[in-house]
Parts: sequence; structure tokens; C-alpha cells
Amino acid sequence: METTGTRRSLAWLLAVWGLTRTALLLFVFKVYVFPGPDVTSDVSVIYHDWYEVLRAGTFPLDDVTWQYPPAAALAVLSPALVFWLDYTSAFFVLAFCADLVVLLLLLYAGLRPGRLVRGAWVWVVGVPLLGPTVYARYDVMVTAVAVAALLAGARRPALMGALTAFGAMLKVWPVLLLVAARRRGAWLWAALTAGALALGFAVAMPGAFAFLTFQRDRGTEVESLGGLVLHVARQHGWDGQVLLNYGSVEFLGPYVDAVSRGALALSALAFGWLLLWRLWARRFAPHTLADAAFVAVLMFTTTSRVISPQYLVWLVGLAAVCLCFRGSPMRLPVGLVLAACLATVLEFPVWFAHVVASDALGVTLLFVRNGLLVAATVLAARALWRSTTGRPEPLPVPPPAERARETSLPS
Repeated sequence: METTGTRRSLAWLLAVWGLTRTALLLFVFKVYVFPGPDVTSDVSVIYHDWYEVLRAGTFPLDDVTWQYPPAAALAVLSPALVFWLDYTSAFFVLAFCADLVVLLLLLYAGLRPGRLVRGAWVWVVGVPLLGPTVYARYDVMVTAVAVAALLAGARRPALMGALTAFGAMLKVWPVLLLVAARRRGAWLWAALTAGALALGFAVAMPGAFAFLTFQRDRGTEVESLGGLVLHVARQHGWDGQVLLNYGSVEFLGPYVDAVSRGALALSALAFGWLLLWRLWARRFAPHTLADAAFVAVLMFTTTSRVISPQYLVWLVGLAAVCLCFRGSPMRLPVGLVLAACLATVLEFPVWFAHVVASDALGVTLLFVRNGLLVAATVLAARALWRSTTGRPEPLPVPPPAERARETSLPS
């Protein structure tokens, strides 16, 4: 009966995945039009322009929207592998394949003894909640690398370290996966891999690290936590503007720098909390590595000057890994992240015009989405602290009768 139930559950999971992913493909290929602005233009215009520059052996140094580590060039160039399709179509196909890889990794982990398939369900449900944006950004590819790294962490620390470094060279944030890594092999291989990749790109292609300057100069994006302050101020006479700046829709005007500094201060506090947790942590269960990575990425996503919709893909992937483990205390925070995904697709792209206008609907959607992220961050951090700090729980003491039997047994 258990085998029959498992097969039925897997059949439902694969059916839901197939239906939802078919819908995403129909939207990105524009068989059906998703409400709101066209989310695929990043691929057809921006990524394609970068592709042409990267093919010439250099990074797009004159384009301030290039704000990614050097290995991101591999993701942008990857559609060349599907040479029989045009660039945009090939990218969507590869994003779909990355989505499938994550599902297979989670199923492999979830079907092992002592694990759960519910992590795969988190991925199956969470991705379509974000709409077609998932397949129109390369973040799903980075998430696949991060999921593989976390699942390798317990048994293969060297592989985890190498994959983490590769992920960080794709989009920085996977470096946070190491926050709970205790084995030296993970850190050593992360350092070796990152050093080798950095050196290789620096030698082979000019401008490999120009992205650091472009990232530094970014402002406060309209969907961020700090942006909410400026949305409210705008409704009360603040005379700033909302413009396309550094590749995203940002606030420009008085006090924006102060809000951006406030976001950086919150990120610094998050880093301080993580450092304090790492010093106090005493109990490391099999799920702690994934739980800590989830908390760290939640913290830095929520406090960022930019909370783009695709950032939620990272959180869904890490949340899915957490819930592959029976003992993970992250169920409620994961539920809040999934709710935030639904609020995200409503604020972008469905009603993004209202967000840009700072009207009542747009501001309400942002309050809901960012409020859910803040609540998930606080609850996840609390759960991680409580499950890992303090003394280990004492072993249960057997009843007196059982102790008497044990002492009477011959040695």
C-alpha cells in the first residue's frame, strides 16, 4: 500500500509539473499573452545583445546593466548549445531544462530513506506562482547549481564547495550556502574553484570584474523594502521620480541615498546576526546546512536595495531543499515564501503599472509581498536559532524496570 501511495503521489507531482511548465512555455513563447509588460524582452534584447559582445571575447564594459560575476557569461552564451533554434527560443528551452534538473535532484533526495518528497512539491508549486518571469531570466540555472550544491553537502563537501563557488561566480548569492559548512573540504574547494575561475576569466576576457562598480552605483528599486518608504513619501508630496536606471526601475531624487544606506545597514545587521549564530550554534543536524542557507539568502534578499521577482526563484529552490528533510523547522517560513511568490506575480508583471505609479493597489501589493518576506525572515531566523543553539538535548532515560533488565543481562 505504501508503494502504491508513493507511486500515486509521484504521478500527481509529475502531472502538475508537466501542466504548469507547459503553461509557462506557452506564455514565454507568446502562444498566450501573460498580463502586464512583456517579461521576455530581457532575453530577446538585453541577453541577446550581451551574447553578441561576449562572443567577441570581451565583457559588455559599456553597458551598466551588466552587473553579474564573470561566469554569468556562460549562462548568456549557453543558448549557442541549442544551435538549431534562435537565441530567445534556445534560452527558454535551457531554462526549462534547468527547472527539470532541479525537480530530478529533489526527487532523488526526497525518495531516499528518511527523506520526504514534499521538497519537490515546493518546487513544483512555487515556480509557476512566479509566472513566466522564471523562464525569462537565468536565475533558474543558478538555482539548479545551488540545489545540487546543498544536496551534495552532507556526503561530498568537496563537490559542494566546487558547485558553490561556481554558483557564486554566476550570481554571487550562492556563496551564502557555506554559512553552515563545517568541513574544511567545502571551504577549500570553494576557494580553489573560485580562484581558478576568477583567474581564468581575468586572463581570457577583459573587464571580468567591471560589474562591481556597476553594482555599487545602483539605487533603490521600486519593489524593495526601502522602496516602500519612498512610495509612501511619494503619496505625500515627495518630488522624486521613478525611472529606468541601471537596468531596473528605481527611485531617483531627494533622500534616495539615505534609504539605500539604510538598506545596506540592514544587510550589515543581517551579516552580524549570521556571524553571531555561527559562533553560538552547537547542534548541526542533517538539515541545518539547508536551513542556514535558506535563512541567509532570505535575510539578504529582504534587506536588498533590489528585490526583483526572479530573486524569489532562489528562495523557492532553497526552501525545497529544506523540506526534503523530516526535521527541518522551516515549514511555516516556506509557506510564507510561497505566499510571497503569489503576491510577487501580481505586483510584477500583472499590475506593475500600479507599482510604478505608487497608487493604492501598487503600494498594497508591495506591503503584502514584502511583509510576507519580512515575516518569513524573522520566523526562519528564530527557528534556526532555536534548533541549533544551546546544549544538545539529553538522551531519554529508560524506565526503572527496563534499566533493571539491562543491568541483569549477562555481559
